[in-house]
Amino acid sequence: MAVHQPPQADRVSATPVRVLIADDQPLLRHSLALLVDATDDVTVVGQASTGRETVQLGRELRPDVVLMDIRMPGGDGIEATKHLTEDPALAGTRVLVLSMFELDEYVYAALRAGASGFLLKDAEPDQLLDAVRRTHRGESLFAPRIVTRLVEHYLDRPAVRRTRSVDRLTDRETEVLVLIARGLSNDEIADALRISIKTVKTHIGNLLAKLAARDRAQLVIAAYETGLVTPT
Repeated sequence: MAVHQPPQADRVSATPVRVLIADDQPLLRHSLALLVDATDDVTVVGQASTGRETVQLGRELRPDVVLMDIRMPGGDGIEATKHLTEDPALAGTRVLVLSMFELDEYVYAALRAGASGFLLKDAEPDQLLDAVRRTHRGESLFAPRIVTRLVEHYLDRPAVRRTRSVDRLTDRETEVLVLIARGLSNDEIADALRISIKTVKTHIGNLLAKLAARDRAQLVIAAYETGLVTPT
């Protein structure tokens, strides 16, 4: 299958997005590596087959994005995600979970461990590459149906503590948060609110700080957690 090459203006001109692939299936790792390395703006810097190896290589290589399988031996993807996202030295590394399942306890736990995005393994090649780029930019990718089901699963748990407050948000920040929760990209938010991309990014930065969120995925959870958006 041909791999779509993004327009030259959209490519990262200085340094390609550095990707670490973590999966216990050699054939899938090899296929993902071929796909990623077929582009100019994304490159594979390492491959891991266990959770422990993923953490070790993550700390050594400091990739921009880790394509993380959930079910691996030697410390699974959930544990590896937690180690990577809690390491201050890896603040610039984001985890994109790849799973065979739309929703299960593993995916939920990975999100709670700090994963920035979730994609099914049967996604089209262009979707995977777009997800890697967006995850690197902080625009974590979740299919809309996955977001809704994950959030419903999260909110239904009796142990959830809904401690976040939106009282400190401005009206515009609240609008941006709602659109993020509905799955809109930065470009789509800018179009919807008729503001610049730079302004959207400023609002998102404010939201991350005010809601003590690590990334866009946690902003989605915050929007549902505070009742700004309800599952449909």
